[in-house]
Amino acid sequence: MTHRILVVDDEPAVTDLLAYNLRKALYDVSIAADGREALRLAGEFQPDLILLDLMIPEVDGLDVCRALRKTSDVPIIMITARGEETDRVVGLELGADDYVTKPFSVRELMARIKAVLRRVHDKPEDETSSLLRGPGGLRLDVERRTVHVGDTAIDLTRLEFDLIQRLLSNHGRVLTRERLLEQAWGYEYVGDTRAVDSAVKRLRAKLRAASPDADCIESVRGLGYRIP
Repeated sequence: MTHRILVVDDEPAVTDLLAYNLRKALYDVSIAADGREALRLAGEFQPDLILLDLMIPEVDGLDVCRALRKTSDVPIIMITARGEETDRVVGLELGADDYVTKPFSVRELMARIKAVLRRVHDKPEDETSSLLRGPGGLRLDVERRTVHVGDTAIDLTRLEFDLIQRLLSNHGRVLTRERLLEQAWGYEYVGDTRAVDSAVKRLRAKLRAASPDADCIESVRGLGYRIP
């Protein structure tokens, strides 16, 4: 199966580099130079994944991400400048699946693309038709990918769902940040685990908003996280 990838960036040098490497890897590629074109092509091209630069004209990347999440669950990898940490956090909260910072390694980006596509499209058989439970009335239906605390439905991003699923599946065990990168994000540790901390912080806030007792994730100093 050939996956379709939409590249959204207003720098021709970047889009040329990405398009060359993606097509070399046998992906079907479309390019948008601004936010309006990105939204149009997202509907027409029906991509399997979007590489989305945040600093684009017409409609910025965060607004594009926000608009897409109203109607689509297409995986999004944000491309950001190093100084845009706040924007990265906001983008992940809006439902982006991952991010890379400029200047980026093409090899690393290609690995992340493969990991996100694999995580989204190739769910293992043993992860279906199972129900996971946690403290405070927390329930995960893995098949339907729904989360409830008591009678309250919790709206989680795909990444947040994968995180809580991994933690509940390893009940009582400490999962290191590196292991969570491999299991939830789908790629090997590449030197920056801050994304794990940010995602866990957002996840805990959502659980706590539903019920203080459902905030069951513990931080283990110097190691990672667990659900006791």
